[in-house]
Amino acid sequence: MVNGKSQSVPDAQALEPLVWVLRDTLGLAGTRYGCGIGVCGACNILLDGQVVRSCQTETKAAVGKEIITLEGLAKGQELHPVQQAFLENPLQCCWCMTGHIMNAVELLESNRQPSPEQIDTAMNDNYCRCGGYNSIRANVVRASEIISSQPAAKRIVIRRKS
Repeated sequence: MVNGKSQSVPDAQALEPLVWVLRDTLGLAGTRYGCGIGVCGACNILLDGQVVRSCQTETKAAVGKEIITLEGLAKGQELHPVQQAFLENPLQCCWCMTGHIMNAVELLESNRQPSPEQIDTAMNDNYCRCGGYNSIRANVVRASEIISSQPAAKRIVIRRKS
């Protein structure tokens, strides 16, 4: 399942990095290609609720699992609170933004009001070529505020499979 929809890809792509299948085969260009060696985090996606580097994940490893990409966070026209926060205060070039958004979603699923230190620790695995780390931290705080202001029934939750 990719963003809630059943998808199939040719068997020949089973050993390809998932980033290329998402981008080139499924047309989900929100997943970025950065370094290709799993260092930068631009290609982060959620795989069964956990952030993974899609450039280092073979497509066959995602079979039968729930994949959420940047495009799958929004519910219809309603942005996920993390997406909303990053759009209110965008980064300079935005190349790394997808990876930071996916990390922030995972963090805020387990900790709705993280401390600055917890934010820095959770976001530490992603690089920003432009040095927008203060903006990134502010965006996670803003997303936390948006989530806290929503009625419980309206909160968007990315469920992890058991």
